[in-house]
Amino acid sequence: MSNFVDSLMNDVKAKNPSEPEFHQAVHEVIESLELVLDRHPEYRSAKILERIIEPERVILFRVPWVDDQGNVQINRGFRIEMNSAIGPYKGGLRFHPSVNLGILKFLAFEQVFKNSLTTLPMGGGKGGSDFDPKGKSDTEVMSFCQSFMTELQRHIGPNTDVPAGDIGVGGREIGFLFGQYKRIRNEFTGVLTGKGLNWGGSLIRPEATGYGAVYFAAEMLGTRSETLEGKTCLVSGSGNVAQFTTEKILDLGGKVVTLSDSTGYIYDEAGINREKLQFIMDLKNVRRGRIKEYAEKYLNSVYTPLDATMDYNPLWDHKADCAFPSATQNEINLEDAKNLIKNGIYVVSEGANMPTVIEGVRLFIDEKILYGPGKAANAGGVAVSGLEMSQNSMRYPWTREEVDNRLRLIMKSIHQTCVETAERFDTPGNYVNGANIGGFLKVADAMMDQGVV
Repeated sequence: MSNFVDSLMNDVKAKNPSEPEFHQAVHEVIESLELVLDRHPEYRSAKILERIIEPERVILFRVPWVDDQGNVQINRGFRIEMNSAIGPYKGGLRFHPSVNLGILKFLAFEQVFKNSLTTLPMGGGKGGSDFDPKGKSDTEVMSFCQSFMTELQRHIGPNTDVPAGDIGVGGREIGFLFGQYKRIRNEFTGVLTGKGLNWGGSLIRPEATGYGAVYFAAEMLGTRSETLEGKTCLVSGSGNVAQFTTEKILDLGGKVVTLSDSTGYIYDEAGINREKLQFIMDLKNVRRGRIKEYAEKYLNSVYTPLDATMDYNPLWDHKADCAFPSATQNEINLEDAKNLIKNGIYVVSEGANMPTVIEGVRLFIDEKILYGPGKAANAGGVAVSGLEMSQNSMRYPWTREEVDNRLRLIMKSIHQTCVETAERFDTPGNYVNGANIGGFLKVADAMMDQGVV
């Protein structure tokens, strides 16, 4: 590391102890931004980067609720309002036992750059709770969501902070959260995105992150005069992002052979066709079952249970052309990255946030594969959230085709920004530098214009 990176990282770790995910996200970004700060000393003297690293506001609160047995339960609620230089805070809510301050700060930090890349006027934020909706009844989820929103409503609004869904927060949870906001505030407004179509939601929103990751991969392949037609793809996860990544890969002529959940993964050499994908959507979205049921139904597929003692994930150890990590952070370690390269993978488009460890990212860059980092490749979700905000402001919905076309154009624009910015800073083909620097410049210039605030 250079003296600048080393010094800044020591400061970040001292101020934010026991937050390894946040340290990782900051480290990855500042390595790229050193190129910018050398050319633009005005950013350095104004301490723009140090100000972006520090959240504008951190909100932490208790969430008491009553379960079906009449027992009082208590969870923690969070909202990180990271940066509002180019628009209201925007970012998802995550309900999962792993949620803590460090994870949400890393997600909020990434969101600042991702939202900037979309070209839409959105700042960065993130929030959530250590509440686990898995295994809870609808009544229990409603009870929790209403208590959570009773506090959160003080801090959000359509021109202040507009949360969305994330892991553990789907249409059901957004509905309960929105209902409580409307009840308390006595106003019907676009305070959340990911809403139902009948009450202010946007077409393509559930599909957007997955579709966007595939559109970004297609743009990367286009730089080599290739398409997804006939490509074999590894996809992790089985939630919204993975489901619609699979759907769009099928649309573009590719073949998906893996999907996973927290218990293990399935490998289907014949490919997950539309009928099989429909089974997975019903399994995960309606019955809320486990991925191993796929292998019980489709006997030619193989289910491999999760083995936490292994130092690599066998999902990433299959012959293929493209990989779409769509589950969670740090799911690809260095061994996994080596296995991907060994098995012929030359396209990685991240549907999840920061799914690859820093050493894996460096390997992808060194091997000169087409590597789309999450803040660029998975920006489709927040892009369509921004389009939902626009539709709410106009009180006018767009057609499915119009939203999908806008999404495709936004992903094309993000890809172009990454390519051109990487070349401008003498690292052609480096999408990591392109995304980090491209996202930073817009925010940095806005902060310079607005003074020390």
